[in-house]
Amino acid sequence: MDDFKANAKVFKAFCDENRLRIVSLLKGGEQCACVLLDELEICQSTLSHHMKILCDSGVVVGRKEGKWIYYSISQEGSQFALRTLRELTTVTLTGNQKNISRCCE
Repeated sequence: MDDFKANAKVFKAFCDENRLRIVSLLKGGEQCACVLLDELEICQSTLSHHMKILCDSGVVVGRKEGKWIYYSISQEGSQFALRTLRELTTVTLTGNQKNISRCCE
């Protein structure tokens, strides 16, 4: 869990309402960018911005076919995101932390 920059990219991917909608749409399987544009009612440059952040996080992958890009959830990226959240939120007490409540006495 030493790579805070990679971890931050994962959480950045999930901290926007439009990106959460995109991930929700991709739960049903691969989607063409044109479908995402229609569903979200956003412009192409806005979609490109969101997709770059999602792809940079590793949670979403894209493949080009002709002039369109098809996006899907990356199982590997999804597992990384789950592990990262679990590791960051699992309490583990070290010797110094066990006595923290006594430090202010």
